[in-house]
Amino acid sequence: MKFIFPQNYNFKSKLLGIIDYTTAILNVIIAIILFCIVNVIFSSINIKIFVFIVVFFPVFLFSIIGFNGENIIAVCNYLLKYIFKPKILLYKK
Repeated sequence: MKFIFPQNYNFKSKLLGIIDYTTAILNVIIAIILFCIVNVIFSSINIKIFVFIVVFFPVFLFSIIGFNGENIIAVCNYLLKYIFKPKILLYKK
């Protein structure tokens, strides 16, 4: 069976077909940093698990669901560009 892909089709390889590799690496880095911070601050294992899940789970869900299939790094890049250089464009006809 042959599959024909159009020339303008943008193929992105994903981890398990769900999440981009760059987003997965970013999630792992965020999880490691958060894990280190939580270990330093709290002593009880229950509080450590609770704080880690409460802080990391929304970031993880947000990276999986995303904005219309956009990479989370691209979305953060757009947000940072807008924060530092906000432009409101109005056109008169």
